[in-house]
Amino acid sequence: MARAKTSYVCLPCRASYKQPYLGDHERICPRCAAPLIHAGSAFAPPRRGDTAAWRTLSVLLNAGVRFHKSCCGGPGYRPRTWRETRAGPAYARRTGEPLARALVR
Repeated sequence: MARAKTSYVCLPCRASYKQPYLGDHERICPRCAAPLIHAGSAFAPPRRGDTAAWRTLSVLLNAGVRFHKSCCGGPGYRPRTWRETRAGPAYARRTGEPLARALVR
């Protein structure tokens, strides 16, 4: 039986790789040898030249937000623009809510 594939992202290279999920096994980028970040099975990467989208994605992934399927609805709301992302940290500071949760509110 085949293992489910999930996405791993290299932020410096702006690259995404679909690979079988093997637990907490660390993955290395084949282009720059930096550690890959597990993004989840419902992740769809932006175009490599879309700087604003990669900037937004960087904030999300570094805050711990992942793109996992939750049944048929997909991963739920995720900010797509820098303006939407910028509001999350301010809300988290104001309310004391964890940053990852505030970003997907």
